[in-house]
Amino acid sequence: MTIYLKANSIINDVVERLCAPDSYQGVYHQPSFGSPMPSVELLSEIVERLRSVLFPGFFKEPFITPQNMAYFVGSKLEKVRRELTRQIERGFCFACEHEEQACSTQCTDRAEHIANEFLRTLPHIRHMLATDVQAAYAGDPAAKNPGETIFCYPSISAMTNYRIAHELYLLGVPLIPRIIGEMAHSATGIDIHPGATIGESFFIDHGTGTVIGETCIIGRNVRLYQGVTLGAKSFPKEANGQLVKGIARHPIVEDNVTIYSGATILGRITIGAGAIIGGNVWVVEDVPPGIKMYRDV
Repeated sequence: MTIYLKANSIINDVVERLCAPDSYQGVYHQPSFGSPMPSVELLSEIVERLRSVLFPGFFKEPFITPQNMAYFVGSKLEKVRRELTRQIERGFCFACEHEEQACSTQCTDRAEHIANEFLRTLPHIRHMLATDVQAAYAGDPAAKNPGETIFCYPSISAMTNYRIAHELYLLGVPLIPRIIGEMAHSATGIDIHPGATIGESFFIDHGTGTVIGETCIIGRNVRLYQGVTLGAKSFPKEANGQLVKGIARHPIVEDNVTIYSGATILGRITIGAGAIIGGNVWVVEDVPPGIKMYRDV
């Protein structure tokens, strides 16, 4: 009995301290108008349904034929549309600054519109991913066929999440693109911000530890190896000490560039078309087209 009373007293003390406003300031989210946060679990299900549509026959539903594909795709996308609309609405409500009635109407209408517009991007997403798959197969002698890269390669998994998240990002959806990107980051070790712009036929060999920042622009037929960082060199601050948001601070990588493992490329610099950056090189200045760089600059 004495032990129980002591434990109860400890819990009451901890509860009181954790519920003090100065304790949770900055780490507490009060739901706007009772709207829940977006669900990581449901977003994961949405991404997996989309993955099975983008790569029919590889995931979840192995017995897809040309005859039943329309039914399969249609049924999957209707579920995606309904659930994605709800998740987008939650994302809008998460950061909504409107009054309750205006939020309820505007966020719902915007979510429905954006979910429909996102579905229109799926043929483009599949096209881009098909080029990524071919780049992975062509660029890795260990790959026996393109299907192996779809089913097994972390680069293709991460790029699927990225290309989905990027389209949602372009449509102005808050929070959800980052969640989808972080799902792939956790699973593969490849960290791609959904705001980055990445062209066709992109491949990350091995992939673990690769970082691609928000304002990166990557051209066509670019190949990275594990541990490459395309990051920011510095973070300018406003007069109040807050970081300046939204400025272009990450590299531009032009077409047909190869960057080997461990290279660190920082700032708004340009890696010219056809350049080759060696492993463990630190780059903070522009690299002309066609240059082979195996030393620090």
